Amino acid sequence: MGTLDARLVAIDALTGAACEDFGTHGEVDLTVGMGEIRNNEMAMTSPPVVINDLVIQGAMVMDNQRADSPGGVIRAWDARTGELRWAFDPVPPGAPSPVAIGAPAGQLYHFGTPNSWGISSADHERNLVFVPFGSPGLDFIGGHRRQHGFDLAYYANSVVALDADSGEVVWHFQVVHQDLWDYDVAAQPVLLDIEKDGRTIPALVQATKMGHLFILNRETGEPLYPVEERPVPQTTMPGEYTSPTQPFPTFPQPLHPHHISVEDAWGFTFYDRQGCADKIAAAANDGIFTPPVLNRPTIEYPGVAGGQNWGGLAYDSNEQLLIMPQNYVVNYNTLVPRDQVALGSENFSDFDYSPNLGTPYIIKHEILLSPFGVPCLAPPWGTLLAVSLTTGNIVWEVPFGTPRDMVSALSWFPWFPAMGLPSAGGPIVTDTGLVFVGAALDNYLRAVDARSGKELWRHRLPAGAQATPMTYRGEHTGRQFVVIAAGGHATMRTKLGDSLVAFRLAD
Repeated sequence: MGTLDARLVAIDALTGAACEDFGTHGEVDLTVGMGEIRNNEMAMTSPPVVINDLVIQGAMVMDNQRADSPGGVIRAWDARTGELRWAFDPVPPGAPSPVAIGAPAGQLYHFGTPNSWGISSADHERNLVFVPFGSPGLDFIGGHRRQHGFDLAYYANSVVALDADSGEVVWHFQVVHQDLWDYDVAAQPVLLDIEKDGRTIPALVQATKMGHLFILNRETGEPLYPVEERPVPQTTMPGEYTSPTQPFPTFPQPLHPHHISVEDAWGFTFYDRQGCADKIAAAANDGIFTPPVLNRPTIEYPGVAGGQNWGGLAYDSNEQLLIMPQNYVVNYNTLVPRDQVALGSENFSDFDYSPNLGTPYIIKHEILLSPFGVPCLAPPWGTLLAVSLTTGNIVWEVPFGTPRDMVSALSWFPWFPAMGLPSAGGPIVTDTGLVFVGAALDNYLRAVDARSGKELWRHRLPAGAQATPMTYRGEHTGRQFVVIAAGGHATMRTKLGDSLVAFRLAD
Protein backbone atom coordinates (compact mmCIF):
# COMPACT_ATOMS: atom_id res chain seq x y z
CA MET A 1 0.00 0.00 0.00
CA GLY A 2 1.01 3.61 -0.51
CA THR A 3 0.79 6.32 2.12
CA LEU A 4 0.06 10.03 2.13
CA ASP A 5 3.58 10.70 3.42
CA ALA A 6 5.17 9.05 0.35
CA ARG A 7 6.05 5.57 1.56
CA LEU A 8 5.40 2.18 -0.02
CA VAL A 9 4.59 -0.29 2.76
CA ALA A 10 4.37 -4.09 2.80
CA ILE A 11 2.52 -5.94 5.56
CA ASP A 12 1.90 -9.64 6.11
CA ALA A 13 -1.69 -10.36 5.05
CA LEU A 14 -2.15 -13.00 7.76
CA THR A 15 -0.67 -11.16 10.75
CA GLY A 16 -0.65 -7.45 9.85
CA ALA A 17 3.01 -7.24 10.83
CA ALA A 18 5.48 -5.34 8.65
CA CYS A 19 7.36 -7.47 6.12
CA GLU A 20 10.86 -6.92 7.48
CA ASP A 21 12.53 -8.19 4.29
CA PHE A 22 10.78 -5.56 2.14
CA GLY A 23 12.79 -2.37 1.77
CA THR A 24 13.85 -1.10 5.20
CA HIS A 25 11.79 -2.79 7.91
CA GLY A 26 8.81 -3.14 5.61
CA GLU A 27 8.80 0.16 3.74
CA VAL A 28 10.36 2.01 0.82
CA ASP A 29 10.94 5.77 0.87
CA LEU A 30 9.43 7.15 -2.33
CA THR A 31 11.17 10.51 -1.99
CA VAL A 32 14.64 9.09 -2.79
CA GLY A 33 16.02 10.67 -5.96
CA MET A 34 13.16 13.15 -6.22
CA GLY A 35 15.00 16.29 -5.12
CA GLU A 36 13.43 18.83 -2.77
CA ILE A 37 9.96 17.91 -1.54
CA ARG A 38 8.14 20.49 0.51
CA ASN A 39 5.49 19.86 3.14
CA ASN A 40 2.62 17.66 1.85
CA GLU A 41 3.83 18.11 -1.73
CA MET A 42 3.92 14.42 -2.70
CA ALA A 43 1.62 11.54 -1.72
CA MET A 44 0.20 8.26 -3.01
CA THR A 45 -3.51 8.85 -3.60
CA SER A 46 -4.23 5.64 -5.56
CA PRO A 47 -3.18 2.03 -5.11
CA PRO A 48 -0.22 0.64 -7.06
CA VAL A 49 -0.68 -2.01 -9.73
CA VAL A 50 0.95 -5.45 -9.39
CA ILE A 51 2.22 -7.53 -12.31
CA ASN A 52 4.98 -10.16 -12.54
CA ASP A 53 5.96 -9.74 -8.87
CA LEU A 54 6.45 -6.03 -9.50
CA VAL A 55 4.68 -3.25 -7.63
CA ILE A 56 4.34 -0.31 -10.04
CA GLN A 57 3.37 3.09 -8.69
CA GLY A 58 3.12 6.77 -9.46
CA ALA A 59 2.19 9.50 -7.00
CA MET A 60 0.26 12.71 -6.62
CA VAL A 61 2.31 15.90 -6.69
CA MET A 62 0.43 18.94 -5.43
CA ASP A 63 -0.82 21.09 -8.31
CA ASN A 64 0.06 24.69 -9.06
CA GLN A 65 2.75 25.19 -6.43
CA ARG A 66 5.98 25.75 -8.36
CA ALA A 67 7.47 25.22 -11.81
CA ASP A 68 10.24 23.03 -10.35
CA SER A 69 7.91 20.76 -8.37
CA PRO A 70 8.81 17.07 -7.89
CA GLY A 71 8.45 15.03 -11.05
CA GLY A 72 6.03 12.28 -11.92
CA VAL A 73 8.39 9.31 -12.28
CA ILE A 74 6.76 5.86 -12.48
CA ARG A 75 8.75 3.19 -10.65
CA ALA A 76 8.62 -0.58 -10.32
CA TRP A 77 9.71 -2.26 -7.10
CA ASP A 78 10.30 -5.93 -6.43
CA ALA A 79 7.21 -7.06 -4.52
CA ARG A 80 9.26 -9.35 -2.26
CA THR A 81 12.38 -7.29 -1.54
CA GLY A 82 11.42 -3.68 -2.27
CA GLU A 83 14.38 -3.37 -4.65
CA LEU A 84 13.95 -0.77 -7.41
CA ARG A 85 13.70 -2.63 -10.72
CA TRP A 86 13.07 0.23 -13.18
CA ALA A 87 12.00 3.85 -13.40
CA PHE A 88 10.18 5.69 -16.19
CA ASP A 89 10.95 9.42 -16.11
CA PRO A 90 8.24 11.04 -18.32
CA VAL A 91 10.44 13.27 -20.47
CA PRO A 92 10.96 13.02 -24.25
CA PRO A 93 13.60 10.64 -25.59
CA GLY A 94 16.99 12.35 -25.59
CA ALA A 95 16.17 14.89 -22.87
CA PRO A 96 19.24 16.06 -20.91
CA SER A 97 19.80 14.76 -17.39
CA PRO A 98 18.14 16.52 -14.45
CA VAL A 99 21.51 17.81 -13.22
CA ALA A 100 22.25 19.28 -16.67
CA ILE A 101 19.21 21.57 -16.39
CA GLY A 102 19.84 22.74 -12.86
CA ALA A 103 18.74 19.96 -10.53
CA PRO A 104 21.02 19.37 -7.52
CA ALA A 105 23.40 16.45 -7.45
CA GLY A 106 21.67 13.28 -6.32
CA GLN A 107 18.35 14.13 -7.97
CA LEU A 108 17.67 11.24 -10.33
CA TYR A 109 14.44 12.38 -11.97
CA HIS A 110 13.40 15.54 -13.76
CA PHE A 111 11.33 18.16 -11.96
CA GLY A 112 8.08 19.65 -13.27
CA THR A 113 7.02 16.57 -15.25
CA PRO A 114 3.44 15.24 -15.35
CA ASN A 115 2.44 12.84 -12.61
CA SER A 116 0.00 9.97 -12.43
CA TRP A 117 -2.16 10.32 -9.33
CA GLY A 118 -4.90 8.06 -10.71
CA ILE A 119 -5.06 4.30 -11.08
CA SER A 120 -3.06 2.35 -13.67
CA SER A 121 -4.21 -0.87 -15.36
CA ALA A 122 -2.29 -4.04 -16.22
CA ASP A 123 -2.66 -6.47 -19.13
CA HIS A 124 -0.96 -9.64 -17.87
CA GLU A 125 -1.30 -11.47 -21.19
CA ARG A 126 0.49 -8.71 -23.11
CA ASN A 127 2.80 -7.73 -20.25
CA LEU A 128 1.71 -4.10 -20.45
CA VAL A 129 0.95 -1.45 -17.84
CA PHE A 130 -1.26 1.49 -18.88
CA VAL A 131 -0.53 4.71 -16.96
CA PRO A 132 -2.87 7.75 -17.06
CA PHE A 133 -0.88 10.99 -16.73
CA GLY A 134 -2.00 14.44 -15.65
CA SER A 135 -0.66 17.80 -16.73
CA PRO A 136 2.81 19.11 -15.80
CA GLY A 137 3.18 20.66 -12.34
CA LEU A 138 1.38 23.93 -13.17
CA ASP A 139 -2.06 23.31 -14.61
CA PHE A 140 -3.05 26.71 -16.02
CA ILE A 141 0.31 28.21 -17.00
CA GLY A 142 2.55 26.55 -19.59
CA GLY A 143 4.99 28.98 -21.14
CA HIS A 144 7.87 27.55 -19.08
CA ARG A 145 7.42 23.98 -20.27
CA ARG A 146 10.00 24.25 -23.10
CA GLN A 147 12.53 26.46 -21.38
CA HIS A 148 15.13 23.69 -21.06
CA GLY A 149 15.06 22.72 -24.74
CA PHE A 150 12.55 19.86 -24.44
CA ASP A 151 8.82 19.66 -23.86
CA LEU A 152 7.72 18.85 -20.31
CA ALA A 153 4.23 18.17 -21.72
CA TYR A 154 5.43 15.42 -24.10
CA TYR A 155 3.72 12.65 -22.08
CA ALA A 156 1.28 14.92 -20.25
CA ASN A 157 -2.47 14.20 -20.43
CA SER A 158 -1.73 10.86 -22.06
CA VAL A 159 -2.32 7.21 -21.46
CA VAL A 160 1.11 5.58 -21.73
CA ALA A 161 1.64 1.86 -22.31
CA LEU A 162 4.80 0.60 -20.61
CA ASP A 163 6.52 -2.77 -20.91
CA ALA A 164 6.02 -4.27 -17.47
CA ASP A 165 9.50 -5.85 -17.33
CA SER A 166 11.54 -2.86 -18.45
CA GLY A 167 9.42 0.29 -18.14
CA GLU A 168 10.05 1.08 -21.81
CA VAL A 169 7.34 2.98 -23.67
CA VAL A 170 5.40 0.79 -26.09
CA TRP A 171 2.99 3.57 -27.17
CA HIS A 172 1.30 6.67 -25.84
CA PHE A 173 -1.83 8.60 -26.81
CA GLN A 174 -2.38 12.21 -25.79
CA VAL A 175 -5.96 13.37 -25.10
CA VAL A 176 -5.09 17.08 -24.55
CA HIS A 177 -2.23 19.02 -26.11
CA GLN A 178 -0.49 21.71 -24.00
CA ASP A 179 -3.02 21.50 -21.19
CA LEU A 180 -3.94 24.84 -19.58
CA TRP A 181 -7.15 23.61 -17.90
CA ASP A 182 -6.16 20.91 -15.36
CA TYR A 183 -7.62 18.26 -17.64
CA ASP A 184 -5.66 15.44 -15.99
CA VAL A 185 -6.30 11.91 -17.19
CA ALA A 186 -7.72 10.95 -13.82
CA ALA A 187 -9.80 7.88 -14.70
CA GLN A 188 -8.37 4.39 -14.75
CA PRO A 189 -7.95 2.94 -18.28
CA VAL A 190 -10.55 0.21 -18.86
CA LEU A 191 -9.49 -2.93 -20.75
CA LEU A 192 -12.07 -4.79 -22.81
CA ASP A 193 -12.53 -6.66 -26.10
CA ILE A 194 -14.48 -5.11 -28.96
CA GLU A 195 -16.05 -6.84 -31.94
CA LYS A 196 -15.32 -4.70 -35.00
CA ASP A 197 -15.15 -5.48 -38.70
CA GLY A 198 -15.59 -9.18 -38.03
CA ARG A 199 -12.75 -9.56 -35.54
CA THR A 200 -12.15 -9.27 -31.82
CA ILE A 201 -9.85 -6.39 -30.94
CA PRO A 202 -8.16 -5.93 -27.56
CA ALA A 203 -9.22 -2.39 -26.66
CA LEU A 204 -8.67 0.27 -24.04
CA VAL A 205 -11.24 2.94 -23.19
CA GLN A 206 -9.91 6.14 -21.68
CA ALA A 207 -12.48 8.45 -20.08
CA THR A 208 -11.53 12.11 -19.63
CA LYS A 209 -12.59 15.22 -17.76
CA MET A 210 -13.88 16.66 -21.05
CA GLY A 211 -16.50 13.90 -21.32
CA HIS A 212 -14.53 12.42 -24.23
CA LEU A 213 -14.15 8.65 -24.46
CA PHE A 214 -11.14 7.53 -26.50
CA ILE A 215 -11.28 3.89 -27.64
CA LEU A 216 -7.83 2.60 -28.55
CA ASN A 217 -6.22 -0.63 -29.69
CA ARG A 218 -4.38 -1.54 -26.51
CA GLU A 219 -1.57 -3.28 -28.40
CA THR A 220 -0.74 -0.28 -30.60
CA GLY A 221 -2.49 2.78 -29.14
CA GLU A 222 -4.22 3.47 -32.45
CA PRO A 223 -7.80 4.80 -32.20
CA LEU A 224 -10.41 2.23 -33.25
CA TYR A 225 -12.69 5.05 -34.39
CA PRO A 226 -11.67 8.33 -36.02
CA VAL A 227 -10.31 11.07 -33.76
CA GLU A 228 -10.42 14.55 -35.30
CA GLU A 229 -7.95 17.35 -34.59
CA ARG A 230 -10.17 20.45 -34.48
CA PRO A 231 -9.17 24.13 -34.21
CA VAL A 232 -9.60 25.60 -30.72
CA PRO A 233 -9.29 29.10 -29.17
CA GLN A 234 -5.74 30.47 -28.93
CA THR A 235 -3.96 32.35 -26.18
CA THR A 236 -3.00 36.02 -26.43
CA MET A 237 -0.93 35.96 -23.25
CA PRO A 238 2.72 37.07 -23.55
CA GLY A 239 5.03 34.11 -23.01
CA GLU A 240 2.25 31.52 -23.23
CA TYR A 241 1.41 29.20 -26.13
CA THR A 242 -1.47 26.91 -27.04
CA SER A 243 -1.92 24.01 -29.41
CA PRO A 244 -3.75 25.10 -32.58
CA THR A 245 -5.92 21.96 -32.41
CA GLN A 246 -7.22 19.45 -29.88
CA PRO A 247 -8.33 15.81 -30.37
CA PHE A 248 -12.08 15.11 -30.43
CA PRO A 249 -13.47 11.55 -30.59
CA THR A 250 -16.21 10.80 -33.10
CA PHE A 251 -17.45 7.54 -31.49
CA PRO A 252 -18.93 7.86 -29.00
CA GLN A 253 -19.65 11.52 -29.51
CA PRO A 254 -18.54 13.78 -26.59
CA LEU A 255 -20.80 13.18 -23.60
CA HIS A 256 -20.49 16.60 -21.97
CA PRO A 257 -21.63 20.01 -23.32
CA HIS A 258 -18.78 22.19 -24.56
CA HIS A 259 -20.25 25.65 -23.99
CA ILE A 260 -22.56 27.69 -21.77
CA SER A 261 -24.19 31.01 -22.62
CA VAL A 262 -25.91 33.82 -20.74
CA GLU A 263 -29.21 32.14 -21.59
CA ASP A 264 -28.11 29.09 -19.57
CA ALA A 265 -27.88 31.12 -16.34
CA TRP A 266 -30.01 29.57 -13.58
CA GLY A 267 -31.09 30.52 -10.08
CA PHE A 268 -33.85 30.15 -7.53
CA THR A 269 -34.93 33.76 -8.08
CA PHE A 270 -34.58 36.51 -10.66
CA TYR A 271 -31.92 38.10 -8.43
CA ASP A 272 -29.48 35.18 -8.38
CA ARG A 273 -30.27 34.20 -11.97
CA GLN A 274 -29.31 37.73 -13.07
CA GLY A 275 -26.16 37.54 -10.96
CA CYS A 276 -25.17 34.37 -12.81
CA ALA A 277 -25.96 35.92 -16.19
CA ASP A 278 -23.76 38.91 -15.34
CA LYS A 279 -20.86 36.64 -14.35
CA ILE A 280 -21.11 34.63 -17.58
CA ALA A 281 -21.27 37.80 -19.68
CA ALA A 282 -18.17 39.22 -17.99
CA ALA A 283 -15.97 36.17 -18.68
CA ALA A 284 -13.84 34.98 -21.57
CA ASN A 285 -16.09 32.25 -22.91
CA ASP A 286 -15.24 30.74 -26.29
CA GLY A 287 -16.28 27.20 -25.40
CA ILE A 288 -14.15 24.22 -24.45
CA PHE A 289 -10.39 24.91 -24.37
CA THR A 290 -10.83 28.67 -23.84
CA PRO A 291 -7.34 29.59 -22.54
CA PRO A 292 -6.79 31.69 -19.41
CA VAL A 293 -6.64 35.46 -19.95
CA LEU A 294 -5.15 38.24 -17.85
CA ASN A 295 -7.26 40.06 -15.24
CA ARG A 296 -10.50 38.63 -16.56
CA PRO A 297 -12.39 35.49 -15.49
CA THR A 298 -12.43 32.54 -17.86
CA ILE A 299 -15.31 30.09 -18.18
CA GLU A 300 -14.01 26.52 -18.07
CA TYR A 301 -16.68 24.00 -19.00
CA PRO A 302 -16.29 21.07 -18.60
CA GLY A 303 -14.66 22.02 -15.33
CA VAL A 304 -11.67 20.54 -13.53
CA ALA A 305 -13.89 17.93 -11.83
CA GLY A 306 -15.06 16.61 -15.19
CA GLY A 307 -16.81 15.03 -17.03
CA GLN A 308 -15.32 11.82 -15.79
CA ASN A 309 -12.84 11.90 -12.93
CA TRP A 310 -11.07 9.55 -10.53
CA GLY A 311 -12.66 6.10 -10.43
CA GLY A 312 -13.63 6.12 -14.09
CA LEU A 313 -16.16 3.75 -15.59
CA ALA A 314 -17.36 0.15 -15.64
CA TYR A 315 -18.17 -2.10 -18.61
CA ASP A 316 -21.21 -4.37 -18.87
CA SER A 317 -20.05 -6.89 -21.48
CA ASN A 318 -23.49 -8.52 -21.72
CA GLU A 319 -25.23 -5.29 -22.73
CA GLN A 320 -22.19 -3.61 -24.33
CA LEU A 321 -22.58 -0.63 -21.99
CA LEU A 322 -20.01 1.74 -20.53
CA ILE A 323 -21.38 3.04 -17.20
CA MET A 324 -19.95 6.07 -15.41
CA PRO A 325 -20.63 9.11 -13.22
CA GLN A 326 -20.45 12.52 -14.90
CA ASN A 327 -20.05 15.95 -13.30
CA TYR A 328 -21.45 19.26 -14.57
CA VAL A 329 -19.48 21.96 -12.75
CA VAL A 330 -18.30 25.29 -14.22
CA ASN A 331 -14.93 26.71 -13.18
CA TYR A 332 -14.42 30.47 -13.14
CA ASN A 333 -10.70 31.21 -13.02
CA THR A 334 -8.73 34.45 -13.31
CA LEU A 335 -5.08 34.87 -14.24
CA VAL A 336 -3.50 37.66 -12.18
CA PRO A 337 -0.01 39.23 -12.41
CA ARG A 338 2.00 38.18 -9.39
CA ASP A 339 2.84 41.75 -8.38
CA GLN A 340 -0.87 42.62 -8.14
CA VAL A 341 -1.64 40.07 -5.40
CA ALA A 342 -0.60 40.75 -1.84
CA LEU A 343 -0.78 37.48 0.07
CA GLY A 344 0.70 36.44 3.36
CA SER A 345 3.68 34.42 2.18
CA GLU A 346 5.15 32.77 -0.89
CA ASN A 347 3.18 29.65 0.01
CA PHE A 348 -0.09 31.59 -0.41
CA SER A 349 -2.20 29.95 2.25
CA ASP A 350 -5.29 31.63 0.77
CA PHE A 351 -7.25 28.65 -0.61
CA ASP A 352 -8.61 30.64 -3.55
CA TYR A 353 -5.17 31.28 -5.07
CA SER A 354 -2.44 29.06 -6.48
CA PRO A 355 1.10 30.42 -6.18
CA ASN A 356 2.64 29.06 -9.43
CA LEU A 357 6.12 29.96 -8.19
CA GLY A 358 8.62 30.46 -11.00
CA THR A 359 6.10 32.13 -13.30
CA PRO A 360 4.79 35.72 -13.60
CA TYR A 361 1.20 34.74 -12.81
CA ILE A 362 -1.09 33.55 -10.05
CA ILE A 363 -4.43 31.82 -10.61
CA LYS A 364 -7.54 32.75 -8.65
CA HIS A 365 -9.86 29.72 -8.52
CA GLU A 366 -13.63 29.84 -8.25
CA ILE A 367 -16.67 27.73 -9.02
CA LEU A 368 -19.30 29.63 -10.99
CA LEU A 369 -21.83 30.26 -8.22
CA SER A 370 -24.81 32.56 -7.79
CA PRO A 371 -25.01 35.24 -5.08
CA PHE A 372 -26.78 32.57 -2.98
CA GLY A 373 -23.80 30.22 -3.36
CA VAL A 374 -25.44 27.63 -5.65
CA PRO A 375 -24.22 26.62 -9.12
CA CYS A 376 -25.21 28.92 -11.97
CA LEU A 377 -26.43 26.04 -14.16
CA ALA A 378 -29.66 24.16 -13.57
CA PRO A 379 -29.35 20.76 -11.89
CA PRO A 380 -28.49 17.97 -12.16
CA TRP A 381 -24.86 18.84 -11.37
CA GLY A 382 -23.96 15.18 -11.41
CA THR A 383 -25.39 12.14 -13.17
CA LEU A 384 -24.87 8.43 -13.67
CA LEU A 385 -25.04 7.42 -17.32
CA ALA A 386 -24.64 4.49 -19.68
CA VAL A 387 -23.25 4.63 -23.22
CA SER A 388 -23.79 1.88 -25.79
CA LEU A 389 -20.67 0.59 -27.52
CA THR A 390 -22.95 -0.70 -30.26
CA THR A 391 -24.51 2.64 -31.23
CA GLY A 392 -22.32 5.18 -29.44
CA ASN A 393 -25.45 6.75 -27.93
CA ILE A 394 -26.33 7.50 -24.31
CA VAL A 395 -28.82 4.78 -23.32
CA TRP A 396 -29.82 6.38 -20.02
CA GLU A 397 -28.71 9.22 -17.77
CA VAL A 398 -30.12 9.80 -14.29
CA PRO A 399 -29.46 12.40 -11.54
CA PHE A 400 -26.90 10.99 -9.10
CA GLY A 401 -26.76 11.96 -5.44
CA THR A 402 -28.90 13.89 -2.96
CA PRO A 403 -28.10 16.86 -0.67
CA ARG A 404 -29.05 14.88 2.43
CA ASP A 405 -25.56 14.90 3.94
CA MET A 406 -24.72 18.43 2.80
CA VAL A 407 -27.65 20.17 4.50
CA SER A 408 -28.04 19.20 8.16
CA ALA A 409 -31.73 20.15 8.18
CA LEU A 410 -32.39 17.32 5.72
CA SER A 411 -30.70 14.58 7.77
CA TRP A 412 -34.01 13.38 9.18
CA PHE A 413 -35.43 12.73 5.67
CA PRO A 414 -33.89 9.44 4.48
CA TRP A 415 -35.34 9.45 0.97
CA PHE A 416 -34.68 13.00 -0.15
CA PRO A 417 -35.06 12.95 -3.95
CA ALA A 418 -31.99 12.84 -6.19
CA MET A 419 -31.13 16.20 -7.71
CA GLY A 420 -27.69 15.22 -8.96
CA LEU A 421 -24.48 16.43 -7.30
CA PRO A 422 -20.80 16.14 -8.26
CA SER A 423 -19.13 12.86 -7.33
CA ALA A 424 -15.72 11.22 -7.08
CA GLY A 425 -15.33 7.46 -7.38
CA GLY A 426 -16.17 4.73 -9.84
CA PRO A 427 -18.78 2.02 -10.34
CA ILE A 428 -18.49 -1.73 -10.80
CA VAL A 429 -20.98 -3.96 -12.63
CA THR A 430 -21.73 -7.63 -12.03
CA ASP A 431 -22.50 -10.31 -14.60
CA THR A 432 -26.19 -10.10 -13.69
CA GLY A 433 -26.34 -6.38 -14.49
CA LEU A 434 -26.07 -4.83 -11.03
CA VAL A 435 -24.12 -1.58 -10.85
CA PHE A 436 -22.66 -0.86 -7.41
CA VAL A 437 -21.50 2.69 -6.81
CA GLY A 438 -20.66 4.97 -3.87
CA ALA A 439 -18.98 8.20 -5.08
CA ALA A 440 -21.85 10.65 -4.46
CA LEU A 441 -21.77 13.42 -1.84
CA ASP A 442 -24.32 11.59 0.30
CA ASN A 443 -23.17 8.68 2.43
CA TYR A 444 -24.72 5.81 0.47
CA LEU A 445 -23.75 2.73 -1.46
CA ARG A 446 -26.25 2.11 -4.26
CA ALA A 447 -27.21 -0.75 -6.55
CA VAL A 448 -28.53 0.34 -9.95
CA ASP A 449 -29.99 -1.66 -12.84
CA ALA A 450 -27.43 -1.56 -15.65
CA ARG A 451 -30.09 -1.71 -18.36
CA SER A 452 -32.29 1.14 -17.15
CA GLY A 453 -30.41 3.20 -14.57
CA LYS A 454 -33.15 2.55 -12.01
CA GLU A 455 -31.99 2.55 -8.41
CA LEU A 456 -32.74 -0.87 -6.87
CA TRP A 457 -31.20 -0.50 -3.40
CA ARG A 458 -29.25 1.89 -1.22
CA HIS A 459 -27.61 1.60 2.17
CA ARG A 460 -26.32 4.23 4.59
CA LEU A 461 -22.59 4.22 5.24
CA PRO A 462 -20.73 5.61 8.26
CA ALA A 463 -18.85 8.15 6.09
CA GLY A 464 -18.49 9.30 2.50
CA ALA A 465 -17.66 6.63 -0.08
CA GLN A 466 -15.50 8.57 -2.55
CA ALA A 467 -14.04 5.27 -3.68
CA THR A 468 -14.69 2.40 -6.08
CA PRO A 469 -16.29 -0.78 -4.68
CA MET A 470 -14.82 -4.22 -5.15
CA THR A 471 -16.54 -7.60 -5.40
CA TYR A 472 -15.32 -11.14 -4.79
CA ARG A 473 -16.62 -14.65 -4.18
CA GLY A 474 -15.91 -16.17 -0.77
CA GLU A 475 -13.40 -19.00 -1.01
CA HIS A 476 -15.25 -21.18 1.51
CA THR A 477 -18.89 -20.16 1.14
CA GLY A 478 -19.01 -19.49 -2.60
CA ARG A 479 -21.12 -16.40 -1.86
CA GLN A 480 -20.56 -13.04 -3.50
CA PHE A 481 -19.57 -9.99 -1.48
CA VAL A 482 -19.33 -6.28 -2.25
CA VAL A 483 -16.95 -4.10 -0.20
CA ILE A 484 -16.64 -0.30 -0.12
CA ALA A 485 -14.14 1.94 1.67
CA ALA A 486 -16.05 4.67 3.50
CA GLY A 487 -13.25 7.11 4.22
CA GLY A 488 -14.76 10.37 3.06
CA HIS A 489 -13.14 13.16 1.07
CA ALA A 490 -11.84 16.27 2.85
CA THR A 491 -11.85 18.54 -0.20
CA MET A 492 -15.40 17.55 -1.13
CA ARG A 493 -16.41 18.00 2.53
CA THR A 494 -18.02 14.61 2.93
CA LYS A 495 -17.95 12.97 6.34
CA LEU A 496 -14.54 11.47 7.10
CA GLY A 497 -14.07 7.97 8.48
CA ASP A 498 -11.97 4.81 8.36
CA SER A 499 -14.49 2.02 7.71
CA LEU A 500 -14.55 -0.90 5.29
CA VAL A 501 -18.14 -2.06 4.87
CA ALA A 502 -19.00 -5.44 3.34
CA PHE A 503 -22.33 -6.65 1.98
CA ARG A 504 -23.30 -10.19 1.01
CA LEU A 505 -25.44 -10.69 -2.07
CA ALA A 506 -28.49 -12.95 -1.87
CA ASP A 507 -27.99 -16.57 -2.89
